[in-house]
Amino acid sequence: GYTPNELARNLFRNRTGIIGVLIPDLDHPFFSAFARETELSLYKLGYKTMICNTVGSSNRERDYLNMLDRNMVDGIITGAHTLHKTEYANRKHTIVALDQDFGPEIPIIGSDHLYGGKLAAEIMIKNGCKRIIQITGIAPNVAANDRHTVFEESLKAHGIEVLNIEMEWNKFDMNYFKRVAVDVFEKYPHIDGVYGADMVVCACLGEARKRKLDIPKDIKFIAYDGTFITESSFYNITAIVQPINILAQKTAQMIVSLIKNENIEKEVIVPISIRYGDTC
Repeated sequence: GYTPNELARNLFRNRTGIIGVLIPDLDHPFFSAFARETELSLYKLGYKTMICNTVGSSNRERDYLNMLDRNMVDGIITGAHTLHKTEYANRKHTIVALDQDFGPEIPIIGSDHLYGGKLAAEIMIKNGCKRIIQITGIAPNVAANDRHTVFEESLKAHGIEVLNIEMEWNKFDMNYFKRVAVDVFEKYPHIDGVYGADMVVCACLGEARKRKLDIPKDIKFIAYDGTFITESSFYNITAIVQPINILAQKTAQMIVSLIKNENIEKEVIVPISIRYGDTC
């Protein structure tokens, strides 16, 4: 009936067997799915997971990073968006970044956002859209911003008008996205295309239905991320899909390899795909 004292064993080994995963908000379907898949992957690799929900507060993110400095976790996977990159670059511990460029010392993993933005633009072009709203967020040093840059450049090269709406920093609740959707249609009633992340596109789709717009005849929608919510409404939304399970598996493998002092690639880009729905 003897039970080993894991705390004592880990102190002896100078390890905890725990990896912290920092995410902006568990209510966000992409980050909740990523946290779930990462926990499953780390468990298979012999590690437990501490989910750190930063919910828009830089102090919370800094507190979790300080835990790493105090050797309370063996490593951190971060997808949070609140701290300046120097907060990470100055730390000498095991960190892997999801979609964020913190400098050459911290490995980064993410989807092929350049191709994702190009794919979305090509779909809008094929659908004959002429006036498109692109909804973006404020997130410095985030590689996912590439999907917006290439989307706009590709469409403008074909003479298509792109109107940009920038959302408030680090906002992830659906009530806020619904307010953004109302604002979109109040300011730009004659748009024929909407492109953005899953939650805000779902909100815009709902607002379009309230306004009796014919989808996809009057207006087209393309969501980016392709989480379950794009398939759980009245319409299946055409989506650029990030392979969250693959991202999680590769991120888990990367952090464990770093802990073991194994050589790894400093940047890993995962292919994306398109899932056609009823909105294009």
